[in-house]
Amino acid sequence: MRFHHSSFRIGSRGESDVRDLTGPVREAVAASGLRQGLVHLFVSGSTCALTTLEYEPGLVEDLGGALERIAPSDRAYEHGKAWGDDNGRSHIRASLIGPSLTVPLVDGTVALGRWQQIVLVEMDTRPRDREILVQVIGE
Repeated sequence: MRFHHSSFRIGSRGESDVRDLTGPVREAVAASGLRQGLVHLFVSGSTCALTTLEYEPGLVEDLGGALERIAPSDRAYEHGKAWGDDNGRSHIRASLIGPSLTVPLVDGTVALGRWQQIVLVEMDTRPRDREILVQVIGE
């Protein structure tokens, strides 16, 4: 069993920005030299999330709409009252999806479905620079 750690950075445009990470993740996996195992991803930050999605404009818009219905931007949040900021909904939305994702590594590549991409979903109300940690565990 071997372990490889790397990271990369990506900028976001702020709330509801969805960024395709599949290419950089594949590059990190290739650099590991591992063929079988698991690829674990983690984003540092409490106002963004990682998931898989068919990365196409309509579905990206639908995801933003669903998150707006779950944690609306037009209501007051206790977080804002405590800290004087406007991103209480961002924390709620991010916590529902989560900051990490694990994908199988099969024959040296991430085992994604035909229409499945790895994405970062930015929830914060302003542009952010995010670090994605990539850990590949296997042989």
